[in-house]
Amino acid sequence: MDRIWTKMYNAAKEVLHERRISEYVTCGEVAAAICSKSGNVYTGVCVDTCSTLGICAERNAIFNMITNGEQEIDKVLCIMPDGSSGAPCGACRELMVQLMAGKYHDIEIMLDYSTGRTVKLGEITPEWWIQ
Repeated sequence: MDRIWTKMYNAAKEVLHERRISEYVTCGEVAAAICSKSGNVYTGVCVDTCSTLGICAERNAIFNMITNGEQEIDKVLCIMPDGSSGAPCGACRELMVQLMAGKYHDIEIMLDYSTGRTVKLGEITPEWWIQ
């Protein structure tokens, strides 16, 4: 497994801590790390609210990347409360497709960190409405 995945996993693990922000908002149950095309790693955590105003960890990390002046994603890793990894939801996939229309197919996603299993976004998001 490439060292970048370990760096990303450790970065996401560092921000993964569930906490209650208010009576209506929790965060940190899920964390993500994005590696930009330039090799920088950006993190984000999920923010859950009682009225759908929350955000997934992956989109939070993508917005962190954008805030820091980058817009091209190379790799995505998301970790759950138990430390396992998984695939981005439909909303996160949609953002990546729209952000990198025509180039999103090659974004690499870590599906299972324990085995090093990765997949390309184009494989799990085939024939999206944006080609």
